[in-house]
Amino acid sequence: MGGASIWHWIVVGLIVMLLFGRGKISEMMGDVAKGIKAFKKGMSEDDTPTASSPSSTEPVKTIEHQNSQPAAATPVGTDRKIS
Repeated sequence: MGGASIWHWIVVGLIVMLLFGRGKISEMMGDVAKGIKAFKKGMSEDDTPTASSPSSTEPVKTIEHQNSQPAAATPVGTDRKIS
């Protein structure tokens, strides 16, 4: 009952073929292959250094960070006595 026999996989394959058809499966696999190729091409483009670097005429923008101390917290309700 728990094992998957060869007949189980044949029936599953036939149902998949009936639902999607041979053409649809091959189109889907072709799209997957195109996606993998595009991914690999994109990864190889990221690894190669780009020839276009920022021109020296553009000023470099820097962000100034203000290191200010927050105001000290004052305790609220310190005039009450706890009994």
